[in-house]
Amino acid sequence: MQLEDFNYNLPEELIAQTPLKTRDASRLMVLDKNTGEIEHKHFTDILDYMNKGDTLVLNDTKVLPARLIGVKEDTGAVIEVLLLKDMQNNVWECLTRSAKRVHVGTIISFGNGELKAKCIFEGEEGIRKYELLYEGILLEILDKLGTMPLPPYIHEKLEDQDRYNTVYAKNIGSAAAPTAGLHFTKELLNKIEAKGIQITYVTLHVGLGTFRPVQEENILDHKMHTEYYEMSKETADILTRTKEEGKKIIAVGTTSVRTLETIMKKYGEFKECCGTTDIFIYPGYQFQGIDYLITNFHLPKSTLIMLVSALAGRENVLNAYKEAVKEKYRFFSFGDSMLIKF
Repeated sequence: MQLEDFNYNLPEELIAQTPLKTRDASRLMVLDKNTGEIEHKHFTDILDYMNKGDTLVLNDTKVLPARLIGVKEDTGAVIEVLLLKDMQNNVWECLTRSAKRVHVGTIISFGNGELKAKCIFEGEEGIRKYELLYEGILLEILDKLGTMPLPPYIHEKLEDQDRYNTVYAKNIGSAAAPTAGLHFTKELLNKIEAKGIQITYVTLHVGLGTFRPVQEENILDHKMHTEYYEMSKETADILTRTKEEGKKIIAVGTTSVRTLETIMKKYGEFKECCGTTDIFIYPGYQFQGIDYLITNFHLPKSTLIMLVSALAGRENVLNAYKEAVKEKYRFFSFGDSMLIKF
C-alpha cells in the first residue's frame, strides 16, 4: 500500500481553527461501513446509535499546558520546549525547536526564571531530556507559564485552555488531546448513562508520533511511535461482559481503539494491564476489540486515516471525506465528528 492511497484534497478554509462555542454543537457524519451509506446528523444525535447494554469507551488522558517559550541563559536565544514525557525525578523528555542550539549543559529560563530546564541528554529529531529546576508545584507553574501544545495546523490563539481537554480528562500525560472526545459535554454523558449505556475509561497518553508525518511511500515501512496505555480491572470486566452479552463496544477516538486492540492482540481478552504500544493499524487489520468508532476527520496521509480505512474500507472513507468537503464539514482537532457503524 502506497502513501498516496490515503491522500485527499482539503481546502485550507475547512481546517477548524477554534472550537465551537458549545462542545456538542458539532456536526456528525454517520458512515455505514457495510453499505457506504452516509447520513448527516448533529453530534447530540449520537444517542440514537447506542442501545441499553452497550459500552462507550473514553480515553481519560489529560493534556498539560506543556508548550513553553524560554531563552538560553548564555546567549538569550529564544527556544521552544514541549514537555512530552515525565521520566521521573524532575527529568522530562521534550521536543525542542531550535534544538541545534541546545546541548548537554544548556540552561533555558522560562518566565522570570521561575522555571529552568537544564539539558542532560541530546536525542534525534529535536528530542532533548531536561532536568527541570523550580520551587513550588510544577503544575501550577505550567498553568502560569505554559500554553496548550496545539497542532501546527491551528494558527488561532486558544482563548480557553480547557477547550483542548475533554470534560472527563483526568490522568495527566498527553502531548495532544484525544480530540474525538472533545464533543462530549457532561450533560450528554449523563443522557447516555440514563439510556442504560455504560461509560468506562482507558488511558493512552498521546505522544510524539502525533507530530510526525508518514514519510515512507510504502506505508509498511513506517515505524510507529510508542505510547503508554493502561486499563483497569473494572474496565476490563465491563468490556468482557459487554462482548459476552453481544452488545456493542463503542470506542471514542483512535487512541481508545489502539488501546483496546493492543490488549486484545496481546492477551486475547480484556484484562487489567499497562504498558507501551506501537500498534500500526492499516487496511487488512482484523479488529477484535471494538464495534463502532466515534472519530474526527483526519489529516491526509496520516496513520489515523489509515486506521479508519482499516475499519470502514479505504474507498468508503475517501468517499465520505469527499462528501464532507462538499458539505463543508470542519476538519481536524476542533472540527466535526464521524461515527463509523457496522
